[in-house]
Amino acid sequence: MNKVADMTEFELKNPKLLDQILVVDFSQFLAGPLAGLKLADFGAKVIKIERPEVGDLCRNLYLSDVDVNGTNTLFHAINRNKQSYSADLKNPDDLAKVKQLIKHADVVIQNFRPNVIKRLGLDYDAVKKLNPNIIYASVTGYGNTGEWHELPGQDLLAQAKSGLMWLSGDADQPPTPMGLAVADQLAGNILVQGILAALVKRSQTGQSCLVETSLIEVLLDFQFEVLTTYMNDEQNRLPQRSSINNAHAYLSAPYGVYQTKDGFIALAMMPVDGLAKIINCEQLKNHSDPKQWFSSRDAIKQILVDHFQTQTSQYWMEIFVKNDVWASEVLDWKSLFESEGFQQLNYIQDLVLGNGQTMKTTRSPLTINGQILSSTVAAPSIGEHNQQIDEEYGLTLHHKIPQNQKGD
Repeated sequence: MNKVADMTEFELKNPKLLDQILVVDFSQFLAGPLAGLKLADFGAKVIKIERPEVGDLCRNLYLSDVDVNGTNTLFHAINRNKQSYSADLKNPDDLAKVKQLIKHADVVIQNFRPNVIKRLGLDYDAVKKLNPNIIYASVTGYGNTGEWHELPGQDLLAQAKSGLMWLSGDADQPPTPMGLAVADQLAGNILVQGILAALVKRSQTGQSCLVETSLIEVLLDFQFEVLTTYMNDEQNRLPQRSSINNAHAYLSAPYGVYQTKDGFIALAMMPVDGLAKIINCEQLKNHSDPKQWFSSRDAIKQILVDHFQTQTSQYWMEIFVKNDVWASEVLDWKSLFESEGFQQLNYIQDLVLGNGQTMKTTRSPLTINGQILSSTVAAPSIGEHNQQIDEEYGLTLHHKIPQNQKGD
């Protein structure tokens, strides 16, 4: 049976796979909110729990001096398509309402430091008593136990501990971090994988599930190929970065980025002897032995550095395309946005802010049944949806909380 063919036109045009799922998200900054963003793009209702007046601290964590509607672009990028519910979790009345909301939830996300969430009475065991079917997802810096577990879970610091910084940059350069919050980005996406798998299992068994990851674990997973090589190397050799144009510490020449007469090109895996013929480089023809391509990596790359600067990027790319060489011109954002290939992706979407102003951001990278996942809903203001959520889920205090239950 062709299930896609049997779907209605409405279902095909509205591929919201999680449209019956409610997510209560206590997380801040990037990793946890990114997980919420991905679930929201799938159609889940994501309610962001924020402190009154202050909100998510990310609201004021600026990437640059660019803001939109008084809030920085980083917050807009990762908190679009969500609702905001303001609550002081140290206030018994607010906490009681949040606990009522959790009873309706399918998923809870949090990224507090270990023990903080337990003091609030919102750890997994406590939440499971409120909602026995809950999927509870948690991101930490370094796990819940061990020597590092109380250290600040910040992206750059996690990169520093993971060994990742010894893979980028050239051999004579210091440890080089990636130019993105890679640990947070990976943690958010991997957390979503766990949440989705747990939702599938719950649909089969009805059972609750605790899904956990940490910045350090996702960075180790990120390096699983090279770490496996290291662990099985009897000589116990650490990664050796190229002195010239390093792009991967474990790959031989010509792998790297090279300057041309007017720009840069990236060159991936390619037999050196074959490359020598294609680019008509006599010096390179002296390196026909595959065993040399790693041991003489820097010498080969220096030959290429000198050779590629004799012609333009377009000149070399025409040769590479003609000969099916794995290569690309190196684009900056301006040239990327102007390229036909990028424009055909339809990758930019407009968000409509509360005052009618619009801002541009990227969309989900997924398509479902041929349909792009997109939404015009911008990031909410602090507590924007309190009244709506109170009414929808009946979050009212019907009786006074006994003194001994306050702040449980």
